[in-house]
Amino acid sequence: MDTANPTRCLAVLEKRDIGRTRHRKDATYTRAVARDVRELGSAWQRFQRHAFPTPSPDLAGHVARYWLVSWDYAEPYRQLVVPYPNVHLTFRDGRAEVHGVSSGHQVKVLEGRGHVVGAAFHPGAFRPFLGRPVSTITDRTIDASEVFGPELPPDPGVEEVEELLRAHLPERDAGSEEAVAVVRRIAAEPGITRVDGLAAEAGTSVRQLQRLFAEHVGVGPKWVIRRYRLHEVTERLAAGAAIDWAELAADLGYVDQAHFIRDFRAMFGETPTHHAARY
Repeated sequence: MDTANPTRCLAVLEKRDIGRTRHRKDATYTRAVARDVRELGSAWQRFQRHAFPTPSPDLAGHVARYWLVSWDYAEPYRQLVVPYPNVHLTFRDGRAEVHGVSSGHQVKVLEGRGHVVGAAFHPGAFRPFLGRPVSTITDRTIDASEVFGPELPPDPGVEEVEELLRAHLPERDAGSEEAVAVVRRIAAEPGITRVDGLAAEAGTSVRQLQRLFAEHVGVGPKWVIRRYRLHEVTERLAAGAAIDWAELAADLGYVDQAHFIRDFRAMFGETPTHHAARY
């Protein structure tokens, strides 16, 4: 891959691969990347700075993290972003937007100088703010004024974002808390590969679980399960583990290797073997 020409390369930004730092109002976005999954440090780390401040305790039940990115590119730069089941609130160039869960990978084009401030909500935690099923904004971006009203800070720091969220802090929602707990369980337990098994262990039906996820998460439980299991595949690749793809597909609950490859490509923008070749 030609890392000397940013217009010809794709960089992956997986937030789990990047460490966190505390944020100050005037903080410089300095951080060291724990693992560059595509070994593209020369292509993008020199031109981007990231910070991931921790939410205040009173908002930590809703917000998973804040994220701040600044960039400076002489030429347009294409960056691959892989999906997680988080809703995001972002502030960039005077615009405030809410981004629903993306069901597949996206390619973002960055050019010139810029910065963005974002809040990533826990999967399942945005429904009380939105006031309607989160599935209604899946694969969509809406103006933040639809959720938080017209009085929005034009270029906020984290403190101003937290003030906005506190002003609109919803009452506790049992359905939201249940959805958050189920997604956390999926993320924490690699043995969860099937929706019917998850529903049985939770003492509910598959249909009820699907309704819960449509209402509060925005994507179905099957998608969430496969997203986290596929993330674990990339971790195994990073560790240099030898992988039998057909056996792995069966272990993850796929009927055949072709379905596994299709899902992997949808999430990561390339086949597993191409992804593995980058390590």
